[in-house]
Amino acid sequence: MPVSLDRLLVVGISSRALFDLEVEEAIFRTQGLEAYRQHQLDNEGEILKLGAGFALVRALLKLNALAPGQRFVEVVIMSRNSTETSMRIFNSIKHYDLDITRAVLSGGASLAPYLHAFNVSLFLSLHEDDVQAAIDSGTAAALLYQKPANAFEELDQIRIAFDGDAVIFSDESERIYQTQGIEAFENHERENALKPLPEGPFARLLKALSFIQNSFKNSTAHKAPIRTALVTARSSPAHERVIRTLRAWDVTIDETFFMGGVSKSDVLAAFKPHMFFDDQPGHCDRASPLVQTGRVPLKAEVKDS
Repeated sequence: MPVSLDRLLVVGISSRALFDLEVEEAIFRTQGLEAYRQHQLDNEGEILKLGAGFALVRALLKLNALAPGQRFVEVVIMSRNSTETSMRIFNSIKHYDLDITRAVLSGGASLAPYLHAFNVSLFLSLHEDDVQAAIDSGTAAALLYQKPANAFEELDQIRIAFDGDAVIFSDESERIYQTQGIEAFENHERENALKPLPEGPFARLLKALSFIQNSFKNSTAHKAPIRTALVTARSSPAHERVIRTLRAWDVTIDETFFMGGVSKSDVLAAFKPHMFFDDQPGHCDRASPLVQTGRVPLKAEVKDS
């Protein structure tokens, strides 16, 4: 029987997001494919340094050790490398003792067609075109910023922070705010307070994390291994629809911050997430020096509308 990934949280991550390949990326861009290929072959035995997505991946993989016989997370390397140039990546995975056995090596082709083949719940990359293609295909995806100074601080829980509109929830309400202003937005949310918000690109991921959290709810052997936070620019009266939506989804968020336009950076620095997901470049730019940040692009059809 083939192995099924259907009941697992599957994270697809590019090799450049897992490891620091900025020197190699510069060689590829300035000297071309052949120079990049030769550099990787010449340095095959040199272990790569840690990349922007490493801390989150390492933390998520540790979940598999908490319940004997039960696996929660699968990580798939999704790289535009060729088979020939991939050995350095696999050597580095082995060096850091990461339980990663599956890979997509597309030889320069788009990775988007393979996301559904591996049932990917979350795709992380530093390649904007691949992230956009993933979002357009319906997969939660984020463009990672370079890692902050404290990126590899050891934490006793997996901590993930989310923006609300256009990330967990659809961008429907945010578009009203952007096009009609705060008063129209608040009126819309007040009138629709009892109607759950439509799902955004990261709703499936949040539900998967909630499922894993519930698996440890009654455990006396382990502290809750995951802690989530919602950090949203919303405030009263727009809070009610958010609370009722999460209740309708049967999802619990551990910490919620209705910022009302106040900068998110200090709250995020205090929460110390492995990753913060937001759709707004301004929020991401301010947060990224403090916490690892991933920007969630809008679907191309939304941008064009």
